[in-house]
Amino acid sequence: MTNSDVALDMDDFPVIRKDDRKSGVVTLTLNRPKQFNALSVELLSALQAELDSIAQDDNIRVVVIAANGKAFCAGHNLKEMRAHSDEAFQRALFQQCSHMMLTINRMPQVVIAKVQGIATAAGCQLVAACDLAVAADEAKFATSGINVGLFCSTPAVAVSRNLPRKQAFEMLITGEFIDAHTALQYGLINRVAPADQLEQVLQSLITAITTKSPVAVRTGKDMFYKQLDMSVEDAYDYASEVMTCNMMADDVSEGIDAFIEKRQAVWKGC
Repeated sequence: MTNSDVALDMDDFPVIRKDDRKSGVVTLTLNRPKQFNALSVELLSALQAELDSIAQDDNIRVVVIAANGKAFCAGHNLKEMRAHSDEAFQRALFQQCSHMMLTINRMPQVVIAKVQGIATAAGCQLVAACDLAVAADEAKFATSGINVGLFCSTPAVAVSRNLPRKQAFEMLITGEFIDAHTALQYGLINRVAPADQLEQVLQSLITAITTKSPVAVRTGKDMFYKQLDMSVEDAYDYASEVMTCNMMADDVSEGIDAFIEKRQAVWKGC
């Protein structure tokens, strides 16, 4: 029997597949298609480890979170949750998941969700937690815990910070699916494309980011999330300080000179 005669079970492969798309861009692919890429403890741990490692790598500019199979992510693994029904396990699971979502916001790289299928409950939370998201027009989104008697409290944190209040609460309290175009209208995702054009749309977004100054992008992501929780007055004070420091960067001098001289800037990354 040759290798070609053997049907490979994807569950025999790592739960996260890491691919270097090109210099400065890494794709992390959720790789449990038979389980609809549910966020098991194993998958969460693997994803956390990859994100922690990438966050320390200044050569990486963009992280894409994608998925293998028909579903992007079906949320937490309900079978695992029922098999460990004690309170300590449940608390640790939700804290682990919340920590991973916060890591996405706090790491210096821009993180983009590439959604090819359904994203439900904590899977929808993952989309909301990413800095940006693109989706195939056949993708669907729901915070469906309410359907099994469990309000999606942790997904609500990310979803309610992306969507207008009434739209977010409707998703959370009804558990009903919305399609990709509605998700775009609500602000859950940034761009929608036919499935066969999703990669092209993703690449366009990546290019728009990676052609910018690394200093400006890192500074901008950090500033954006920090100012969200401030009062308007404090946000302006903080923004003024950040912008002053940013102006001292070599990249700003280069960028302004390039603009005046009508040439392409050559970023130094400092």
